[in-house]
Amino acid sequence: MTQNLKNIIKNSRIAFENKVDPLKKNKVLRKFSNLLIKNKKKILEENYKDITFAKKRNLKENLIKRLEIDEKKLISIVKSINQIIKISDPTNKVLNKWKRPNGLVIQKVTVPIGVIAVIYESRPNVTSDIASLCFKSGNAVILRGGSEALNTNKIISNLFRLSLKNCGVDKNFVQFIDSKNRKIVDNLLSKMKGYIDLVIPRGGKSLLKKVDKISTIPYIGHLEGICHTFIDKKAKFKMAIKVLENAKMRNTSICGATETVLFHRSFSKKSINLVLKNLQKQGCNIYADKFIRKLFDGKSNIAKTKNWSTEYLSSNISAKVVNGVSEAVKHINQFGTMHTDAIITEDKKTAKYFLKNVKSSIAIHNSSTQFADGGEFGFGAEVGISTNNLPPRGPVGLGQLVSYKYEIYGKGQIRK
Repeated sequence: MTQNLKNIIKNSRIAFENKVDPLKKNKVLRKFSNLLIKNKKKILEENYKDITFAKKRNLKENLIKRLEIDEKKLISIVKSINQIIKISDPTNKVLNKWKRPNGLVIQKVTVPIGVIAVIYESRPNVTSDIASLCFKSGNAVILRGGSEALNTNKIISNLFRLSLKNCGVDKNFVQFIDSKNRKIVDNLLSKMKGYIDLVIPRGGKSLLKKVDKISTIPYIGHLEGICHTFIDKKAKFKMAIKVLENAKMRNTSICGATETVLFHRSFSKKSINLVLKNLQKQGCNIYADKFIRKLFDGKSNIAKTKNWSTEYLSSNISAKVVNGVSEAVKHINQFGTMHTDAIITEDKKTAKYFLKNVKSSIAIHNSSTQFADGGEFGFGAEVGISTNNLPPRGPVGLGQLVSYKYEIYGKGQIRK
């Protein structure tokens, strides 16, 4: 098994060493986009197989929903590819250039990272997004999707490989591991150092904990998305209700969903009831601190310490009162996961304090935490969200899938 994996990676390395010019990259992506449309019926048939298999395994309804592809979702996948085509090639860009007193000219230039392995679950659109982003940024990619989406992932990756072949490019720029054997992931993470340059995990807690525990290869990603929305005393109240509703309820299963709402202590009983009852009407369960429970007329559960560090990914929210922005920031930095956190306020000074002091990779003023998405950032798509202290941080799109090197031009200079 390890040898087979090494062969896959060897083929990726060979493909990576054959540089592709920007025009041909876009030609491949256009071909891929057209093949997806042309093979719509086959893709939907393969997806139906996965849905049937998932139902037999009694997968949760929200996971089946994420797995499903219909005509509308396929159009969305194609749109993402077309957006990526429009974005300028991120490789071979001169980031900076300067001349030294001795005449040496130094320039900092973007380069691809190399061979990237991406491990992910559900959502077959991820196969298309990641293949497109990695290829356009000059990287070879090895895809290992979840067993629940095997048939859909396989046809999408095969269509990408066909588009590469038809355009005269090494098809091994994109490879898909179609085995369901979980030991492959263990071997990939623990025995492939020196063969793979970067791992990107995109999935649930169990996957991310495994990567954190056993990977010998550098990786980027996030373990949890414990996101907050702080409603300040100078917030526009109608805006706060609308934004929080979207941040929590638009899609409760994504990592950018708000899991804790923080209220300024000045909020009245009436205001707190309006905000929380609006969520409750939509089926959201409230876990509240003692202060809020005294004011809230609806049903609520007492929030314990563990609730502040819980990523629900469902229709549940924690609610707490804080004295002001500094206490809100302190709470977020203690219990958050440096993912995405928002403040609702009309006070520019307060907003600036919040944005500059939360440790989040994405800090938002007067908007929903659910904008934590590469597509919404104008990246076309993303391979994931990074909450690392070191870059890249936030949505990882084309511009984050490159490194850089220094090119130095001389005229015979020697160092004294």
